[in-house]
Amino acid sequence: MSEIPAAYRDSPRWPFGDSPELADELLALVLAGVKRATCSSLAACEADIMPTVGEVSVILDGAGTPCCAIRTTHVEIMAFEDVSEDFARAEGEGDLSYEWWRDAHEAYYRREGSWAPGMKVVCERFELVEVF
Repeated sequence: MSEIPAAYRDSPRWPFGDSPELADELLALVLAGVKRATCSSLAACEADIMPTVGEVSVILDGAGTPCCAIRTTHVEIMAFEDVSEDFARAEGEGDLSYEWWRDAHEAYYRREGSWAPGMKVVCERFELVEVF
């Protein structure tokens, strides 16, 4: 397990995605500077961690190893259908198109059990602070 710098020991810790493979894939995009945003269902955030601007989180890989710290720079709650193409591109996934983003996220929310037309999502932008 990577040593977490003292400054982040009390920070929330979580992986991206819903599987070890997806966690590793999305972490690699963060570390490469491609992924600078993430989108979660409002229901999941209310049940677990609601991001707040300025908060630093420790990101885990698929094995649960702490790999880096990110700082939330912007949070907005909106209907799934209102997520912009710019935000979809900032997530850095797939072919960077809105269509790819929409299909992949609908599939993710269906796996999570939260999918519904008009559902609320939490759109978070972040910056990479430190790689461990």
